[in-house]
Amino acid sequence: MTISEILDKVADYHPDLGPDYDGCDGIKCGDPNQECTGIVSALVPNIDVIRKTIELGANLLYVHEPTSYLTPDLPGWRANFKCDIYDEKMKLLADNGIVVYRDHDHMHAHRPDSIFTGVIKYMGWENNLVDAGNMVPFGYVIDLPEETTVRKMNEMLIQKIGLKGTRYIGRGQDKIKRIALVGHIYPDAFIPAREDGGYYTDYTTEIIRAIQENNIDAIIPGEIIEWNLLSYIRDGISLGRNMACFNIGHFNWEELGGKYSADWLSDLTEGEVKVTYVPSGDLWNYQLA
Repeated sequence: MTISEILDKVADYHPDLGPDYDGCDGIKCGDPNQECTGIVSALVPNIDVIRKTIELGANLLYVHEPTSYLTPDLPGWRANFKCDIYDEKMKLLADNGIVVYRDHDHMHAHRPDSIFTGVIKYMGWENNLVDAGNMVPFGYVIDLPEETTVRKMNEMLIQKIGLKGTRYIGRGQDKIKRIALVGHIYPDAFIPAREDGGYYTDYTTEIIRAIQENNIDAIIPGEIIEWNLLSYIRDGISLGRNMACFNIGHFNWEELGGKYSADWLSDLTEGEVKVTYVPSGDLWNYQLA
């Protein structure tokens, strides 16, 4: 089975985003017409993941996040200066005949969303999902099987995702039961900021509304800024509310979606090609004061 044949199966599996799609998904390097010797599914194509791909003898690296260090993630380096680290990375891939394919927009367009299906599955919350996208826009609400503490939730995230530690807002002993996986917290994410009839709204405002109206105890966001939603949560804690935010980082937040990709890629290839999930590893180190 060639890499092109596998990618054709993926195209049939995902929703069609139309003939005018011009996003970040696609081949970033390599020859897709070669026979596939194995697939590595990973969230991020970092150097350690590439080295593991080589060790496994695989030549299709199937990822969700960028290969280049430029936001559009175009094939090749497009800035007007030389980037030595990028060049070394691409040489490592070329020398080992590896094709890198990025699947970002199509995974998120899949119904259900391929990334968050994996997060919910491998956190063990499949039977605890109570809402997808209605209570919280672009969010998933989970009712834990039983009440837990902020401290124990941190321990669970570390263990299930493979983190070196966590960064959170909250009191360790506070009890939580309803949590929400929410989208990225930065200006104009998901719901652009606007004023309508004298009222202001944006994505973070709608999350605050959802927390208050739906008794959400804690959130796990992707990217963050600190001046709106996180400040609201900190003030709520200072006023005696049971609230928490687990800021584990964008890549860590989506890591288990990379694990889930290995499941459906195995199904699509029907055992003809070995598919291996390789964790990208926690980007962050932690030092206590």
